[in-house]
Amino acid sequence: MEYRQLGRSGLKISVLTFGTMTFGGETVFAKTGSTDVTGAQRQLDLCLDAGINIVDTANIYSKGRSEEILGEAMEGRRHRLLVATKARFPMGEGPNDQGLSRHHLIAECEASLRRLRVDHIDLYQLHEWDGLTPLEETMEALDTLVRSGKVRYVGASNFSGWHLMKAMETARSHNFVPLVSQQIYYSLQARDAEYELVPIALDQGLGIMVWSPLAGGLLSGKYRRGRDAPEGTRHFNNWGEPPIHDEGKLYDTIEALVAIAETRGVSAAEVALAWLLGRPGITSLVIGARTEAQLTANLRAADLKLTPEETARLDDVSLQPLLYPYWHQANTAAGRLGAADLSLMAPHLKRKAARA
Repeated sequence: MEYRQLGRSGLKISVLTFGTMTFGGETVFAKTGSTDVTGAQRQLDLCLDAGINIVDTANIYSKGRSEEILGEAMEGRRHRLLVATKARFPMGEGPNDQGLSRHHLIAECEASLRRLRVDHIDLYQLHEWDGLTPLEETMEALDTLVRSGKVRYVGASNFSGWHLMKAMETARSHNFVPLVSQQIYYSLQARDAEYELVPIALDQGLGIMVWSPLAGGLLSGKYRRGRDAPEGTRHFNNWGEPPIHDEGKLYDTIEALVAIAETRGVSAAEVALAWLLGRPGITSLVIGARTEAQLTANLRAADLKLTPEETARLDDVSLQPLLYPYWHQANTAAGRLGAADLSLMAPHLKRKAARA
């Protein structure tokens, strides 16, 4: 297992993170899985044996039950694991039971500590943007949690580019503890993060943790052109994330994945994960599974290295168009682009040069 530094922190985490959204099977999250304590213990054993050193959850997963199951499953093994969780979404019916207010963040951190049976959280993440709470209040609350010893590091998830930069500048200007990472959706199915979020991470020294790197199972090889969604899968159960904007392009990408996988004697999922691990700025992929067999297969992706030709094939079939102002920059500023810019534009410039 490879370990990469999480942003500008001193923390090293495995390139695969064990995700626990499938734990609990309550509320809407029953569509993703229903792993109980016994199953969680077995999956955790597999992850630890493979070298994973970080596990990711959230208070909202099965309304706290995921954290409770994880807390039980970690008994006797906490010293081998970093624990990441998140807060923002509603955890009650009251007007203050959601959001990124000082009230909600501190209360939910303390509730997560109890459910997880730990005395601190290693990475506490803002699960979603809150446009009503001043960022000074949010970042001060995170600073308070770190200085109180309840949290070690802080990050954000599902922020836009300007949200992320505003949060980071707020922390800097007030001397609050900085964000060290962002957890984002990014996959061969949708490379939107390349427009802003990946370049920001490279420029600002943020780690990138990727949620749903298999696009909710769309890139597992089970979904094929002209066939119904397999029974029991998330999309069969109308999970709805991620949205599919270009079905034709999705199936072109899946066919390329399957072709490479068959040549290499591995699964399409392994190829999709290996491609992501080779992208600029990526620290770790959050992987979970409904079954031990799925988890075992996904764990193998940490050792799979794609050839330049395989990577180029996947890049080409999944490439998204340049939005403004990036197409203008590619046309007029190609000689003055930095590494963060090129994380988005390099494939487009190569394609342009090949056509010239």
